[in-house]
Amino acid sequence: MKLRSLLAYLCANRDEVVSSSQLIDALWSGAPPQTASTALHVYISKLRKHLQDIGLDAMSVLATRPPGYQLNLSGVTLDVNELEILLAKARELRESGRKEEASEIFSQAIALWRGRALEDLRDIPAFDSIGRQLDERRVLAQEQRFELELELGNHTAIIGELFSLVDNRSTSENLHGLLMIALYRSGRTAEALATYSCLRRNLVDDFGIEPTPRLQRLQYAILAHDPSLDGRDAHALNAV
Repeated sequence: MKLRSLLAYLCANRDEVVSSSQLIDALWSGAPPQTASTALHVYISKLRKHLQDIGLDAMSVLATRPPGYQLNLSGVTLDVNELEILLAKARELRESGRKEEASEIFSQAIALWRGRALEDLRDIPAFDSIGRQLDERRVLAQEQRFELELELGNHTAIIGELFSLVDNRSTSENLHGLLMIALYRSGRTAEALATYSCLRRNLVDDFGIEPTPRLQRLQYAILAHDPSLDGRDAHALNAV
């Protein structure tokens, strides 16, 4: 597990010099043994041997750079690199009005996930932080794709996905708001209002707060059958 953790941390900080103290702190969660420095050298050697075994120039790929080490991945594409490329392309397509293509590219980016990021390392604080950042990027990509699908008039098609997501993110106002709009446009007004009530209950129970004015306005708009909700506004949550 330590060897995998070492590689994961270096990949997360690829092309940067990571100090030995940073690595030790990450691998032993801030409570290293007295032998941590020696153990780190052993893990570095083992990782270099693995890199050599798969045909890479181990000393170049994992270089010693005071005060630590640098993982050089030129010519190697990680999932996180591909994610950045896809997200940038999707946003560019959206800005140029190519909504269907943008939605498809967002879907490709989201499909890179196979569960939570760094799932088997999340009990280590340093990796839980990295994993949370990556997971938030997935949620943002999902929200942007749902907005596009609403713009394209595909509100009914995304309801199932949105229900699944709000089950896991019970206080996410953006996801609940998107679900409310999709349900309302599908003629399911009662369920849209029930979704708001569920969100409000979760926020009050968990944090003692009410939904933001933006979500309250959306609820009022649904109750009033506001015509603005029937359009294909790119930012429907902010349009009421």
